[in-house]
Amino acid sequence: MDRFEELQQAVLSGSLSRRDVLKRAAALGLSAPAIAALLAACAREEATPTQAPAAATPAPGASPAATPTGAAEATPTEAAAGQRGQGGLLRLLWWQAPTILNGHLAQGTKDFDASRPVLEPLADIDKDGNLVPILAEEIPSLENGGLAEDGSSVTWKLKQGVVWSDGTPFTAKDVVFTWQYVVDEGTTATTAGNYLNIQSVEAVDDYTVKVTFKEPTAAWMGAFVGPYGYIVPEHVLKDYVGEQARNAPFNLNPIGTGPFKVREFRPGDVVIYEMNENYREPDKPFFSEVELKGGGDATSAARAAIQTGEVDFAWNLQVEAQVLKQLEETGVGQLGITPGVNVERILVNMTDPRTEVDGERSKLGVPHPWQSDLKVRQAYALLCRRDQIADQLYGPAGKATSNILVAPERFVSPNTKWEFNPDRAAQLLDEAGWTLGPDGVRQKDGVQMSIVYSTTINPVRQKTQEIVKAEFEKVGIKVELKSVEASVFFSSDAGNPDTAAHFYVDIEMFTNGPTLTYPIDYMISWWGDESNIAQKANNWGGSNYERWQNEEYDQLFEQARTELDPDKQVELFVRMNDLVIENVVVIPLVHRNDVQGYAKNLEGLELSGWTSNLWNIANWRRTG
Repeated sequence: MDRFEELQQAVLSGSLSRRDVLKRAAALGLSAPAIAALLAACAREEATPTQAPAAATPAPGASPAATPTGAAEATPTEAAAGQRGQGGLLRLLWWQAPTILNGHLAQGTKDFDASRPVLEPLADIDKDGNLVPILAEEIPSLENGGLAEDGSSVTWKLKQGVVWSDGTPFTAKDVVFTWQYVVDEGTTATTAGNYLNIQSVEAVDDYTVKVTFKEPTAAWMGAFVGPYGYIVPEHVLKDYVGEQARNAPFNLNPIGTGPFKVREFRPGDVVIYEMNENYREPDKPFFSEVELKGGGDATSAARAAIQTGEVDFAWNLQVEAQVLKQLEETGVGQLGITPGVNVERILVNMTDPRTEVDGERSKLGVPHPWQSDLKVRQAYALLCRRDQIADQLYGPAGKATSNILVAPERFVSPNTKWEFNPDRAAQLLDEAGWTLGPDGVRQKDGVQMSIVYSTTINPVRQKTQEIVKAEFEKVGIKVELKSVEASVFFSSDAGNPDTAAHFYVDIEMFTNGPTLTYPIDYMISWWGDESNIAQKANNWGGSNYERWQNEEYDQLFEQARTELDPDKQVELFVRMNDLVIENVVVIPLVHRNDVQGYAKNLEGLELSGWTSNLWNIANWRRTG
């Protein structure tokens, strides 16, 4: 009898657990289908364990002092037992191709998403805004002692028995290291803003981590949660902290605790994942292999998922409403719309993108020649036909909005409104001294009002640009449209002048939104501290692309970091939103829902507008 037959007999006799079967099968080098067959047999011999009751948890976004008693902790849906690896290949299509697989160095959703099958946070956020434990054993709360009543600290209990994909045990030391890695200025982590308020991270024991804040902190879930919270391994990255961070092989081939590991990665093209045989849940994942193909455009992605079925799942289908409807009517796949938290917006550059100072354009302290005037920015806002953009181009995938913060509901401002009024816009431009020249273009002191308007290559965005350009030019503002490949626009390359963070144009457009239900991580986008301004000094790693500074906003933002009173929290976030809108730092256009296309036999997705589409890919499965 060979070793496989011996293992098979042991399974049938019921003498081995699923975990034992997995370990022995991996040691024998068995194929994924063979392992899955053994696990299926094992499942017939074992009763599925009963899940423990969920612990009481705080509502994400509420301060510790305001935690409701008895709030339920969310738990991910369980995959059917004994089906590990039986699903074969899962085909994903992200029309913005990832360029890096280290989420802490990511520049855009594409990179965060591509990191997620491998890297995991302590907790993630489901579609209802509930925290779900991932590497954590439970969600900290006042009731279980995890949250300090004064907001000064949070203590996380970690799952035991978890290993990295290379077999090394995951412990509290990895959580401590992740904090040290992210906050090191030389690392220039794009996620650093969520960790700056931490005083210390202590490994109380191998499976307990205490996070102490510099001051009382309402957003205690800001670090180690969601796409900004991926835990990275100390034993792999300990020599790549600081200035060496960008040189780590890990960035292209990460070692993680997730259900998959990277077999092949071609930046800007494709990631091939294979099942992580060391994943902690022996009956997951259902799929043995995942292909995440990048590139193309949203329309072709929608066609591949909905009409032809060439892929199982396509992300972020920013496609005209009428086109989506036609595809769904004639296709084999289905359209999925998830309530969104993001806003398509126009950002207004407060600095001069034409004047170079010390090798840098759009430099802080060099004001824009006309957009630094509030009346000009107000005219811009009055020229945006938000209803036409939303109704014609987005349909059920979006609605016109006047707010930049549209979720969670308790923080949505009732004070703003939008208006399309070209006559009033022209009047404001006249008042600002920008009068029509003989060529029909506004000018002042010999300078023409001619702007460059940039966004990514996408049919909906190009049509949005055309709508905006038409109205701007009717009142004498000359507009040059610029379209940039998404992989370039959202690149973290400090030498690339066309990135959104460089902002070397007058206005630019993209979508963004909060990843925390206490959205301090999102409102940092307009915090005016110089360290947060995207600029050469920080490799354009700051969150404030517009280079806007406002003393009142900064005071509100800093207070919101520590405010524990729920009513005062609402006042702070509403006022921050209103200041951004009143000062026309951005022009919100459309409150977008998340739109995906996927196969009709794909189940378990539980898509969430708060985090990566792939947050629970371990639970995805195919039926029929």
